[in-house]
Amino acid sequence: MNKLKILPIAFLLLIAAACSMQNNKVNETPATQDTIASDKKFSAVMKIKDSIKVGDSVLLQFTVFNNTDSVKKFLKWQTPFEPLMSKYLDVKNEQGEEVQYKGAMAKRMMPPPAEAYITLKPGDSLNVNVDLLKGYDITKPGIYSVKYTSEEISGLKVDQQVKFFYK
Repeated sequence: MNKLKILPIAFLLLIAAACSMQNNKVNETPATQDTIASDKKFSAVMKIKDSIKVGDSVLLQFTVFNNTDSVKKFLKWQTPFEPLMSKYLDVKNEQGEEVQYKGAMAKRMMPPPAEAYITLKPGDSLNVNVDLLKGYDITKPGIYSVKYTSEEISGLKVDQQVKFFYK
């Protein structure tokens, strides 16, 4: 008789556990797929002249592409779309030594306000130029590399670094 009372309780627990596991799988899969899809289609590219004379501006062109079929947003913090308010680039000389960042370091409130985001329509792109001399201590002739490092903050993926000869 005690076995008959335990059996329905065990059956209910088993069903509840199965439903819980199924709900977790449903919630995890779309987020993972969406993240992978957006990484491949929402990206940024950097360009710079191969050779720049000492004393001239060192202009880095930064372009964001929305190759998706939906409107996308990215956080402009720690991107060139917000003029040198923080260190978001690694600039190194040919010996691999990091060039000192001399720009401002903004403090942020979280979560970011709505005006901190830039919206791009499907198929659109947006570009901006930033003079690296305004934020980085590039003074000596040589070969320099520039790498974007704030992917996790802005949501923008930049696959390559750029190089230039400062002569």
